[in-house]
Amino acid sequence: MRHAILFAAALQVTTQVHAGDWPGWRGPNGNGVANGQDYPTAWSADDVTWKFELRGIGASTPAVSGESIFVTTTVEGKNLVTCLGIDGRKRWAQEIGTSIDGKQGKDGTGANPSPVVDGERVFVYFKSGDFACFSLSGDLQWETNVFARFAEVTSETLWWDLGTSPVLTRDAVVVTMMHSGPSYLAAFNRMNGKLLWKHDRVTDAPREAAQSYTTPIVTTNPAGREVIIVTGADYVTCHDAANGNELWRVGTLNPEHNEYFRSISSSVSADGIVIAPYARGGTLTAIRMGGSGDVTKSHVMWTNPDTAADVPTPTIADDRIYVLRDVRTARGTVDCLDLQTGRTIWSGQLEKHRMTFRASPVLADGKLYVTRQDGTVFVLDAVGDKFKVLATNKVAEEHTIATPVFVDGKILLRTQNHIYLIGT
Repeated sequence: MRHAILFAAALQVTTQVHAGDWPGWRGPNGNGVANGQDYPTAWSADDVTWKFELRGIGASTPAVSGESIFVTTTVEGKNLVTCLGIDGRKRWAQEIGTSIDGKQGKDGTGANPSPVVDGERVFVYFKSGDFACFSLSGDLQWETNVFARFAEVTSETLWWDLGTSPVLTRDAVVVTMMHSGPSYLAAFNRMNGKLLWKHDRVTDAPREAAQSYTTPIVTTNPAGREVIIVTGADYVTCHDAANGNELWRVGTLNPEHNEYFRSISSSVSADGIVIAPYARGGTLTAIRMGGSGDVTKSHVMWTNPDTAADVPTPTIADDRIYVLRDVRTARGTVDCLDLQTGRTIWSGQLEKHRMTFRASPVLADGKLYVTRQDGTVFVLDAVGDKFKVLATNKVAEEHTIATPVFVDGKILLRTQNHIYLIGT
């Protein structure tokens, strides 16, 4: 996995990633690729090492640092962060701020954003705008409310639930907000919460198209500069991680100005290429990083109108893109594409079911793990030249939005109400 190794090397400049860590939503490499090997392929309820019942509800993906697991929920009007040991025992729990309930049934909660850890601190973010930093032992380091600080976010300005998660740069922890109001990126000092910079992100996206629930990606550009890639409100923009300034943008994601192209599925990058899903699961666009200003005509490599995802974020490994489709007409279709050309290597349909897919696929040890809303996990052969399902697994019939976590040969499955550890 040449490019995954390069990305991991770049990421380790940003945060103290150790073997067995899962520092944020898309894993140690930021692209949905797990480190390590010997992950279970097939399992049942009998293979569950432990099961932990969570207080409250949430849809965030847990973060793992060393022997500690961090997860967020909302309960009894409060935002809650809970730390477990890898043994499944509770270590500590802390409340922060006043929670706001989700709008979108079981899919939307006040704790959709995933925590992120840097090896010394854990950062948590909630729909209420509460943003806080704790030590790994549970001591509050700093807190702020992003919405009260910058611009009020309401049900009129953000139509649905907060979906974006904080990300780490070398020096900061960064959050974004894209809604029908002042949209921005903001970077905070990790140690004390001091605002380092704030950059307004201005686009001409109409109505709901201005709404974005994506998470930025942090990487380095071909010149070695650390950058932040943001997708949403009809554009992909690239920003200097040192000050937030926009370096370039691509603006063909919504050429007909459809008013309802809100974006949920995030971009992913590898080998200097950004892959951007858009159009509510209608298109997939590849952008070569670099240049300045509007690089739409010069840096768009290809656009595939035949595959994309509305909610799950794609995965990249070994010059292959893995797309999990969740739109009604192709729900449960998995496509493997060539990174350089966008052409299909293989495509296949998982078993038909009334439930859809919200979790993003993860590649681990040559296998692609795909999680359905009812807690079913499909395991596919990721390195072959044809669609092949290796196993279909379920430990419980529980609503599942969070992306699975892979550490040291073990899998953490977070449902709405529980966390399961699978593996020896």
